[in-house]
Parts: sequence; C-alpha cells; structure tokens
Amino acid sequence: MMLLKTRGPQTSGELGELLGTTGEAARQQLMKLGVEGLVEAHSEVRGIGRPVQVWSLTEAGNAKFPDAHAELAGFFIRSIREQLGESALDRLIDAKAEESKAGYMEAMRGARGLRARVERLAGARTREGYMAEWWAEGDGYILVENHCPICVAASMCQGFCRTELETFREVLGEGVEVERIEHLITGDRRCAYRISPRRSGTNRGSRGKQR
Repeated sequence: MMLLKTRGPQTSGELGELLGTTGEAARQQLMKLGVEGLVEAHSEVRGIGRPVQVWSLTEAGNAKFPDAHAELAGFFIRSIREQLGESALDRLIDAKAEESKAGYMEAMRGARGLRARVERLAGARTREGYMAEWWAEGDGYILVENHCPICVAASMCQGFCRTELETFREVLGEGVEVERIEHLITGDRRCAYRISPRRSGTNRGSRGKQR
C-alpha cells in the first residue's frame, strides 16, 4: 500500500520487483487487499500485446493514511466561514502560512545552493506527513508530495494551496521559480512542483498558469 501511495498504480510484477519477491507473491497480497476493499485492479494497454492488470489504492485504501483530523478541520473551517466571514478565515490561513514559513526558514539554515534547499524542504514536508520526495530534472528539480494530510481542509478552502505555493517561493529564495504541475484538488493523484532557477527577464508576475 505504501508503494502504491508513493509510486502510483503498479502491476503485480512491478510491485514484486520493488519488494524483492515474485510477481505472483505480490499478486496474492494484492488479492487479499482487494477483498478488504483497499486496492483495485484495472486493465491498461502498455505497448504491444495484451492489456496488463494495474493495481491502485481505493478511497478506503487512501483513508488508511493520516488525514490530520480531517473531520475536525472541516468543522472549524465551516464554522469560521459562517460565523466570522471569509476575511477572518483568510487571516487565519495567512497566520498559519507565516508560522510554516518560519519553520521552513529554520530548516534552511546552513543550506547552500538550491539542491540543498529543495532537500531540506522535502524533509520538512515529510515530517509534517506529506510523504515528500524530490529529484533533479534538467536544470531544476521536481518536488512531489504523495500524501496530503490536510486534503479535506484544502478542498474546502483553496487559500491553503495558495499560501503553500507562495511559501515555497519565499523559502527557496530569490531567483527561483516554483510551478505546481500536479494538484490533488483538481483531480491529480498527488501534488507536484517544478523548481528551477528563474530565467533572465522573468518576474514573479509571469509564471504562467498556477494550478
């Protein structure tokens, strides 16, 4: 289940290889999880030949991962919006963003270069439950968050996602572009960001579409 969460849909053969066992052994475990409603399989065409069976987590499977007290968060968001108004909710979101930024800035202490800062940010996000990972791509990096512990809150209020993106841009430093290229809220499997040195002549107002 952890591999399906972090790597997305996989065949039993792929999972067997990742786990150091056989595809058949992995398939037997997947069948057991399927009976429990935690995973499901679908056919997928990959190149020439017969379709292969690809496994992924179900909604119940995803629910096995931390949700940061989603029900309570949803209650507070609704209550603040109804009782105090949207502006009050925005102020609270901004205050939380400032707190997060301070923590990330502390994590960046001593980090030299963009690579080190991306690594520190991924580590900080993982400690918060985002199951983050990163890798180099071209002249920049990709930061992926395989889990969203505040998914319910983010779904109810897009302000969380807005401030998150702004915070990343600030803590990674001047001269860095951060673009969200996958967004869980819009139907993607996860959130992912492309981080790269800002090209000459580019300013923060010309990043293109922000998702």
